[in-house]
Amino acid sequence: MIDGGTLKGPGPLAGCTLQPYWWERGNGQPSVPGEPAAALPESVDAAVVGGGYSGLSAALTLARAGRSVVVLDARAPGFGCSSRNGGLVGPSFHKLGYKGLTASVGHKAARDILVESMEALTFLKGFIAEEAIDCDFHPHGRFRGAARPRHYEELARQADDLKAAVGLEFDMVPRGEQQNEIGSDLYHGGIVYHQDGHLHPVLYHRGLAERATGAGARLFAGTPVSALRREGEGFELAVAGRRILARQVLIATNGYTDKAFAYHRRRVIPLRSAMIATEPLGARRMKELSPRGRGFGDTSRLVLYYRPSPDGERMVFGGRAFDIDDRPDRYAPDLYRLMTRVFPQLQGVALTHAWSGTVAYTFDHAPHIGQTDGVYFTMGYCGSGVGRATYFGRKAALKMLGSREGRTSLDGLAFRTRPLYNGYPWFLPALLRWHSWADRLGL
Repeated sequence: MIDGGTLKGPGPLAGCTLQPYWWERGNGQPSVPGEPAAALPESVDAAVVGGGYSGLSAALTLARAGRSVVVLDARAPGFGCSSRNGGLVGPSFHKLGYKGLTASVGHKAARDILVESMEALTFLKGFIAEEAIDCDFHPHGRFRGAARPRHYEELARQADDLKAAVGLEFDMVPRGEQQNEIGSDLYHGGIVYHQDGHLHPVLYHRGLAERATGAGARLFAGTPVSALRREGEGFELAVAGRRILARQVLIATNGYTDKAFAYHRRRVIPLRSAMIATEPLGARRMKELSPRGRGFGDTSRLVLYYRPSPDGERMVFGGRAFDIDDRPDRYAPDLYRLMTRVFPQLQGVALTHAWSGTVAYTFDHAPHIGQTDGVYFTMGYCGSGVGRATYFGRKAALKMLGSREGRTSLDGLAFRTRPLYNGYPWFLPALLRWHSWADRLGL
């Protein structure tokens, strides 16, 4: 990933800083520094690989249960998508829908997964309140625009299914009333999901890290795991030129799962998601763009998500990048074009930040949690990790503790891959560009 430096050239993108806007609240850092590899202990009860939301949530649960825990991150804790996401909070499956998920995993499993997705959202809201994490959490809901006229009725049918299945709270917004929700004429009406919200990703990660370390977990930076093998009743990990023993191991690397974990890498599809942040627009102008302070999305094939900044001064706009590698020279202009299509009044507004990260999708559109060969894992949040990761990180830890509370609707769900897939999604650029053309043609 490219972090630091600026975009070159003329126009509103010139001089744009190539690092997440959220890092401004972290003094230019993703979240917390972590200890160096030289301080690693020789043995530990539990080693958690991945210092994002999932890993920290698991570490917190394990440490509070009296286990000695290390969290290992190849870069710095939170360097991945936990400090790069849009901060939008929701139960997910809005885009796939009840019927789409049922087609993927079956009726009963679909309903159980949807119910637990709502439980995960409720858990996150309660966790933030109970732990008193100051992360600019705004439970203002989310507006999702109908990109095509036919999408409006499709959204209504899908929401009715979800209301019947899991009690989804929503309101349909006809086109004539959408200016009450969004300062744009692009959409053909839309829907408001009242249980959604948004937060500051870095501040939330920092709060998790502080509570995990306060409970006794130790966080390490620059500690990539290059090998993992059985050693007696536990495991030996090769970490940054050192070897440590762990009685239990949890893989919580999601979109950053590398070749050291080939089984898991072959089962997640890393998608590059990119974001831009505008210059400060002022509270009055932002009120015109987002009258109720909601987050946004739409029904286009290319996933778009956007929201006001926590201080209510900027628009932060994101979507899928076409490239596998980090190419801000490509995705920043693409996102700017899409942003000004939604909000033509932002044409000429300067960008201050552009960045990207990788999220992890799965072949069945569901997250996965469990163990294989004694190694625990939780990953595959399909772009909704803010709402899911804390919950499933805790569930994974409870499984490691042998608690019945660790049971989930995902237990026993086959974690499938595809023949010849090795974890490198070479097919994505062509697929995403086709989606882009389909959006433009109205298909």
